[in-house]
Amino acid sequence: MAEKNISIDGIGLLDFYGVANSNFNRICDLFPKLRLVARGNSIKAIGSDDEIARLEERLGSLILYYNKYGHISVSVVNQIFQGGLPHTEGEPQDADVIVVGNNGLIVKARTQNQQKLVELYKTNDLLMAVGPAGSGKTYTAIALAVGALKNREVKRIILTRPAVEAGERLGFLPGDLKEKLDPYLQPLYDALNDMIPAAKLQKFIEEGVVQIAPLAYMRGRTLDNAFVILDEAQNTTLPQIKMFLTRMGRNAKFIVTGDLTQIDLPKKSDSGLARTVEMLRGIDGIGIVEFDNKDIIRHALVSRIVKAFDGKGDEDATSKDDNKEQQ
Repeated sequence: MAEKNISIDGIGLLDFYGVANSNFNRICDLFPKLRLVARGNSIKAIGSDDEIARLEERLGSLILYYNKYGHISVSVVNQIFQGGLPHTEGEPQDADVIVVGNNGLIVKARTQNQQKLVELYKTNDLLMAVGPAGSGKTYTAIALAVGALKNREVKRIILTRPAVEAGERLGFLPGDLKEKLDPYLQPLYDALNDMIPAAKLQKFIEEGVVQIAPLAYMRGRTLDNAFVILDEAQNTTLPQIKMFLTRMGRNAKFIVTGDLTQIDLPKKSDSGLARTVEMLRGIDGIGIVEFDNKDIIRHALVSRIVKAFDGKGDEDATSKDDNKEQQ
């Protein structure tokens, strides 16, 4: 009779044991020849060497599944422990799927330009994604980053945005610097919360595996083994975007996203995004995707609103030019 303590580090205890120990009880049912005793982050197994080895192998597969998809269930336990990784709750057989998020949420490329971004990611280390609000630029980029982290292609995710007000004043917000900046970074948190369990995301943030910071904090850094996303890049000046792009280190992936119709800088001409896209166009290793209104996947009204505002913007520009001529 053999005895061994098998570590289950790398998986949340509540996730592993399940509600009312449902997952653990099912594992016990599937190994009737073993006596299993739960001991926090390890399991004591008593029985034959062969059965203990088989249990250890299956637990390893379960931990790998959890690290990739962020959830397990009795159904997942059944399929892993009875002969293989699940496909119904696990990795979908759809080539457009980027990552499986929380509660089995399937994140996939849903438009032609989103698919183009995913394809270019495979062969380019720097991507530029430019287009209107709601076209999925940032969400797709973050999904690619989470997928790369889960597949251990990179060691960390770094998300950054310029802290530029859209009509408000940063200094009027309450709290310390972090509390002032968090509202500007909230869209990034929202996307991450769809794809990484809350407790695990908090742990990643505490350990620096996931970093979310304003652009100014990037100066002087060399970012190795990282997936780095610059969001809202239309609010960066040319020197700022150059500073960001030159942070790229070894085994790094960079994605820059922005919407040239939502520049919040005092002078719209100060934005360096459009000039950067044109300067980098055609360079080997750099992919550029230009999203349009057909890619908008929010409420159906959003695309109509964007189109209406675009038309109004053209009219205003024409009116200003006419006034200048009259003067």
